[in-house]
Amino acid sequence: MLYLIGLGLGDAKDITVKGLEVIKRCSRVYLEAYTSVLTVGKEALEEFYGRELLLADREMVEQVVDEILKGADVSDVAFLVVGDPFGATTHSDLVLRAVDAGIQYRVIHNASILNAVGTCGLQLYNFGETVSIVFWTDGWRPVSFYDKIKRNREMGMHTLCLLDIKVKEQSMENLMRGRKIYEPPRFMTVAQASQQLLEILENRREQGERLAITEETVCVGLARVGSDDQAIRAGSLREMASYDLGGPLHSMIITGQLHPLEVDMLKLFCGPDGLNNLKMTDSSTYTS
Repeated sequence: MLYLIGLGLGDAKDITVKGLEVIKRCSRVYLEAYTSVLTVGKEALEEFYGRELLLADREMVEQVVDEILKGADVSDVAFLVVGDPFGATTHSDLVLRAVDAGIQYRVIHNASILNAVGTCGLQLYNFGETVSIVFWTDGWRPVSFYDKIKRNREMGMHTLCLLDIKVKEQSMENLMRGRKIYEPPRFMTVAQASQQLLEILENRREQGERLAITEETVCVGLARVGSDDQAIRAGSLREMASYDLGGPLHSMIITGQLHPLEVDMLKLFCGPDGLNNLKMTDSSTYTS
């Protein structure tokens, strides 16, 4: 059996009892190590699980997946994923390859950022399509996520923005030369994502486009959700660009129509100057 096991969002103890029982009896246990990170390292997980973990980076999962599936038809193999195996990042390809090889699989679910964002007080059924915001480079500045935010806003829906992480990435030069030299890990912050959005707004305004959001739109920044030191801050998009929420991982929400109860909850996460102003920060997002 191939087991895909969600680890949750916090630390080693967020594993489910069922997941931990499976890990202890598997012949091999892989830790997916490129789509997300926990607040603790591999060594802490190994100590708590009582098992050696084999790191499965992007190259292994995408190019040599047969190594993971090897022997899973006669013994149990576990593939561990931060959050939920089918949460923010799915691993459908691994499942399809297992099925093609005649290997049974089972999924053990856990909390993911897709449901844990409810901790800020916004109601989950009021969220529209989730978007990803990636790091811009000098020659690559995609803005398609803004159009998805716009569609959500037109329907009054909130938008969860998953922010880019770069783990074991190669520079273009090293990639072209075939050199296995990797860049230091980078994790996008709420402030960086907000700054990119502000630049998009400026460009769209210059083009005479009717804006889907403004600098005063109510947003929520979240960091290290599920951990003991999680941070949540609500405020305008302009304010988000100056907030420091600390270490990774960060996520961000662009609000749509706000129910009065949602407004009251968000006030818990405002700075002292924002408590009285949040309701009217962006009147187009508030409904009585």
